[in-house]
Amino acid sequence: MARKLSNTAFLGHPSGLGWLAFSEFWERFSYYGMQALLMLYMTKYLLLPGHVDKVFAFAPFRAFIEGMYGPLSPQALASAIFGLYAGLVYLTPIAGGLLADRIIGRTNAVATGALLMAIGHFLMAFEVSFLLALLCLLIGVGCFKGNIASQVGELYGPDDPRRADAFQVFLMSVQIAVIISPFVCGTLGEKVGWHWGFGAAGVGMLIGLATYLSGRYALPPEPKRDAAGATVARPPLQRSDKVRIAVLVALLPVLAVSLVGNQEIFNAYIVWADSHYQLVFYGETMPLTWLLSFDAAFSAATIFASVAFWRWWSRKWTEPDEITKITIGVVISAFAPLMLAGASAIVASSHQKVGLGWAVGFHLINDLGFANVLPVGIALYSRAAPKGWAGIIIGIYYTHLFMGNMFVGWLGGFLEKIPATTFWLLHVGLMLGSAAILLVVRFSVGKILAPGYEHHAPDVAEAEVAA
Repeated sequence: MARKLSNTAFLGHPSGLGWLAFSEFWERFSYYGMQALLMLYMTKYLLLPGHVDKVFAFAPFRAFIEGMYGPLSPQALASAIFGLYAGLVYLTPIAGGLLADRIIGRTNAVATGALLMAIGHFLMAFEVSFLLALLCLLIGVGCFKGNIASQVGELYGPDDPRRADAFQVFLMSVQIAVIISPFVCGTLGEKVGWHWGFGAAGVGMLIGLATYLSGRYALPPEPKRDAAGATVARPPLQRSDKVRIAVLVALLPVLAVSLVGNQEIFNAYIVWADSHYQLVFYGETMPLTWLLSFDAAFSAATIFASVAFWRWWSRKWTEPDEITKITIGVVISAFAPLMLAGASAIVASSHQKVGLGWAVGFHLINDLGFANVLPVGIALYSRAAPKGWAGIIIGIYYTHLFMGNMFVGWLGGFLEKIPATTFWLLHVGLMLGSAAILLVVRFSVGKILAPGYEHHAPDVAEAEVAA
C-alpha cells in the first residue's frame, strides 16, 4: 500500500521526490555517457588488433556471438555486442524487480545497482575488464532502473493528484541527463581519452549513489508482503482479458521492427556519421557524440510539440486512438533513414561529406515520429492491461526494445557489406512494413485494444513504475 506523505518540501512534492530525481539524473548521466562512447570505442580502439587480444575471456565470448550471427568483422562484431548490451538492459530490470520484491527490498536493490554500475564504469577504463564491466553495468541497471521508479509512486497515496506530476518531474531529470552526458563524457572520451569519458560516467554514478544514500530518510517504506511474498492483489483474468493480452504480445515483434531507425542512432548511425558528415568548424572537429546530445534535445522538444498538437487537435476533432497514433509515428519516422539514404547517395557520387543540415533533418523527423511511438505505446499497453496487471504488461511491453536492439545489432553489421544508400533504404522498408501491419491490426482487431478510453483507465503511477 502506497503511503501518502503530507510534506511539500520539493516543488510542492515530498522531499523524497527531489532525492530520487537527482539520483536518477546521475544514473542516466552515467548510463548515456557510457553508451555514447561504446560503439566508437569498440570500432576505433578496443576491437582492433593489438587491443582485442587483451580482453579477458573475449575469445569464447566472440565464439558465442558468431555462433548466433556467423563470422563478423570488427564493425559488425561491435554492432552485435552493442545490440546485445542495449537489449539486455530492458530485460534485467525484470530480475531486479523480483530480487527487490522477494528478497532485499527496493532501497537495498537501488543502492546495490548504483554501486555495481559505478564499478562497471571504472572497469571500462581497462581493456582486460571490458566484458566484466558490461556484466556489472547490466546487473546494476537491472537493480536500479525499475526499483527507483517504483519508489516515486510509493511516495503518494492512491488518490493523491500530485502523482502524475511527480513522474513528469522525475522523467525530466532523465531528459536533462541524456542531453548533458554526451557533451561531457563524449567530449572527454573523443578529445582526451576513452578512459576519461568512462571515468566521468563512473564519477557521475558515485555522485548518484551518494545522493540516494543521503536521502534515504525521505524514501517510502518497503511495501508489506503476504506469506508468499506477493505485494499486488490481482483479480482473475477474464476471457476478454486473455484475448487482449494475446494481441498485445503478438504486436511486440512488429513494434520492435518499427523502431529500427531510432535504435540505430547509438549503433550503426554514429559510425556512418563519422564518414558522411562534415564536422569541422573553423579548423576544429566537433565530437561525434555531440550529435547524441542534439538528438536528446530534439526529442524533448518534439515530445512537447506532439502533446501540444494532440491537445489542439482534440479540441476540434476526435483524437485518434493509440494504435493509430503509433502507425502515424512510424510512417513519419521512416522518412528519417530515407534522408540518410539520400545523404549517402550524395556522398557516394560527389565524394564529399554532407553538411550538418542533413543531421538536423534526420533527428528532427525521427524524433517527431518517435514521440508518437514509444510514449504512446506505453499509454496503449497500460490502458489495455487488465486491472492489477499494468505493471507486468508494461514490463512485457519493454521486451520489444530487447527484440529491437538485438535485431539492430545484427542489422548494423550490414553497414560495411552493402552500399550505405541500400542500408538505410532497408530500414525504410522495414519500418513501412511494420506500419502496414499496424494498420491491418487497427482495422481488424483495433476494437479489442481501444474499445473506448472510458472503459479502462489504469492508475498512472502503476503504469509508470514499470517504465
